[in-house]
Amino acid sequence: MFMGEYQHSVDAKGRLIVPAKFREQLGENFVITRGLDQCLFGYTMDEWQKIEEKLKELPVTKKDARAFTRFFFSGATEVELDKQGRVNIPSTLLTYAKLDKECVILGVSNRFEIWSKDAWEEYFTASEDSFNDIAENLADFDF
Repeated sequence: MFMGEYQHSVDAKGRLIVPAKFREQLGENFVITRGLDQCLFGYTMDEWQKIEEKLKELPVTKKDARAFTRFFFSGATEVELDKQGRVNIPSTLLTYAKLDKECVILGVSNRFEIWSKDAWEEYFTASEDSFNDIAENLADFDF
């Protein structure tokens, strides 16, 4: 399980240091793709296979299913940790998430997320005020 918040930066070559606590869970290879809220999602290979199986079940005749599957898979790339614990993030994903220097890496249960520091701070500030409402809405899910 991924948890916690880590401050890191992307270097000029698009490399990002993965938090040491995440590396053991990830193994040498894992998947990074476009996430929601303009961040990147990262998954272990096992978790990625589970998601792939679920998305295969979506009906291709449904417009939203096709759109989501395209969005999710077209940005996906398998990455490999180097000996310094870094991954090279493709430029298309750097551009999508507006990652140019400082970023925040979040553990979110079965995935981790990579945010630009500015985007995360803006999202967190906006969400912080509505956290009680969000928690109340989740009560329907036996949370």
